[in-house]
Amino acid sequence: MKRFGSGPASLLVFLAAFLSSGCGANRQLQSVNLSPATADAKSFPGGQVPFTATGSFNKPPSPTPLTSNDVTWCVGSGTGQCDGNIAQRATVDQNGLAQCESAFVGTVTILAGTAGTPMNPDEGQPLKVFGSATLTCP
Repeated sequence: MKRFGSGPASLLVFLAAFLSSGCGANRQLQSVNLSPATADAKSFPGGQVPFTATGSFNKPPSPTPLTSNDVTWCVGSGTGQCDGNIAQRATVDQNGLAQCESAFVGTVTILAGTAGTPMNPDEGQPLKVFGSATLTCP
């Protein structure tokens, strides 16, 4: 019976197996912070406001900038519900660039977060872990 060695080669095999097994891969998003937290569209060129999202995770590295691969962007409510089939007051693309609709005056909530399952097709996407910011439209 041959024993498994304890030299450097054995250590490399163990590390490769450990890293490929997914151990430590349970890094979970715990919160999302949007910047700027408030913005007035008239203060930005063409009324286009670039929002960014930063995520805090349960494991390092944290905090980390989030991309469109990490979060869904939408206009919605402070409860994390994206607007559904209702008149849009503003739009935000998947890179966080928001713009008010020309006829709307008031404030809207910009959201970025991880998508949940919609309960009703007419309702918007619910977000599980999300952050919000306020956009003021002239």
